[in-house]
Order: sequence, then C-alpha cells, then structure tokens
Amino acid sequence: MKTGILLMSLGTPEKLEDMEAYLLDIRHGAPVSSKFVEEMQKRYKQGGGKSPLLEITKKQAEALEQTLNQNGEQFKTYVGMRHWHPYIQDVMEEIAQDGITSLISFPMTPYYSKLSVEAYHDTVRKVKEKLNLSMETIFIKSWNKEPFLIETFSELVKSGLSKFKNSAQVKLLFTAHSLPERIISEQDPYPDELQETARLTAEKLRIQNWDFAYQSQGATKETWLGPTVENRLDQYEKQGIKEVLIAPIGFVCDHMEILYDIDVFFKKLAEEKGMRLERTTSPNDSPTFIQAMKSVILKNLQ
Repeated sequence: MKTGILLMSLGTPEKLEDMEAYLLDIRHGAPVSSKFVEEMQKRYKQGGGKSPLLEITKKQAEALEQTLNQNGEQFKTYVGMRHWHPYIQDVMEEIAQDGITSLISFPMTPYYSKLSVEAYHDTVRKVKEKLNLSMETIFIKSWNKEPFLIETFSELVKSGLSKFKNSAQVKLLFTAHSLPERIISEQDPYPDELQETARLTAEKLRIQNWDFAYQSQGATKETWLGPTVENRLDQYEKQGIKEVLIAPIGFVCDHMEILYDIDVFFKKLAEEKGMRLERTTSPNDSPTFIQAMKSVILKNLQ
C-alpha cells in the first residue's frame, strides 16, 4: 500500500476577482474593506498578475514523488491549501478514496510555529475526525537544520552573489515572513530556527557580512516580529552600504511575498536610497531542495 504525502501551503486566488473571497477566508470571515481588496489586487498586478504558488507546489510534489519512487511505487503526493482551492479537506477526501492508509502531513515550511505548521496539522486532524479516517499519520514539524536544505540555500546565495562584481562588499540579508510578536512569550521556536538556518548557511559559505530581518507583516494592530527589512535598509543607508542581496530563506517557492514585496517594493525602496538590491532565486523544484524534502520524509519514516 502506498504512503500518501500531503504538501500544504496557504493558498492563493486564481483570479483577481477572487481576491475578496480569498481574504475573507484568511480572516475567517472578518470583514475586509474594498480599499484593502483593491490594494492587494494592485500588488498582484505589479507582481505578475497571478501568484505561481499552487503551480510550483504541484511541481515540487511531482518531483518529490518521482525521486521517492525511483526504486518502486511506494509513495503518492498530494497538494492541499488552507485558504483556497484545492482545499485540504477536499484533498483529504481524495486521499481516502485512493485507499491511502498511511499519510505524511507536510507543511511547506522548514520552521515550526504553532501559528503556521501546527495550524496545518490541526486542519488535517480535524478533517480526519470529520471524515472518520483512521489512517496512520506522521506530522512533519521542523527541518530547518536538514543538510540538503542548508545546501539548497548555500547554492542559491552563492549564485546570487555572482551577480555583483565584488561579493565581499555585498550585505547579505536573510528574510522570512513575520509573525505576531506574542509568539516570543509563548516560547515559539520560529525565530530561533530561522536564525539557526541563516547562521548555518552563512557558515557554510564562510560569510560574515550578513543580517536577518522580517518581512510581509500582517495588516493587524498587534506588534509583529522585527527588525523589518525597511529598518535594515534605513540602517544600511546611514552606513553607506550600496549593495544588498536578499535571501528569503523563510519561503520555499515564489509567491507574492517575493514577487511583489521584494522584487517590486523593497527593490524600489533600495533604489530611492541609492542602493542596488538583488535577491536569490527561490528553491522551487530545484534538485537539491527536492532532495531535502526526500531526506526529511525518509528520516521521519525510520
């Protein structure tokens, strides 16, 4: 019997017309202003018109299934989203219909947080209970130190630095999605795991000229984790730093937090400060990243 692997991400609207419904889903039905909807639609237009999140996650799933099944048909991968189609519940129904009796719940982030990773796992648990599914389930929680993951980011940073004439003068800025600051008092490991991955990547490349910052803070009144990328760029301007390479290690594929937040907003902000800002390519379905996912799965099956 095959083992099912459910890769999960946040989700993204397929069309700009779906933006309001998508935002309502993320906000659990809380009202969203037309101004905010229009702002998000504008960002999507500037970031290419559509997020490639679902398409890339499907490619990651296909590549993972292929590499895992090199010695026999033992695994089948699925893709489910928390806040848009294909919804995790719908995909779980498909998994059950396929007769899968063993499942790996795999959120597409290497960093554990109760607000992100555990939320995906909770969704899987609730759907299992609702559908009365008794399949054995392994919940992937954290793999920020996975050697192939560090190798992935190292390859991408090395390639990114090659865009500059003198890489030694470039400030390397690792970034990740911010979360509400209250997670610190809850002893959530998310900040420490991100710092650890950044440090391991920098050490592998023997780079000392690096920083870390958070990006893409949510539109809520509570305080979010910092320092922000904007804070860092202000600091660099005062220090006379002219070249910056952003390595968004908090993300494993291209989507709007990269295609708009970095490629449009941060790049423009840096230009206004007289700086050149580039970013590393995302892991997407690169062979080394797929190997990292494979390694995580096999280790959790031991």
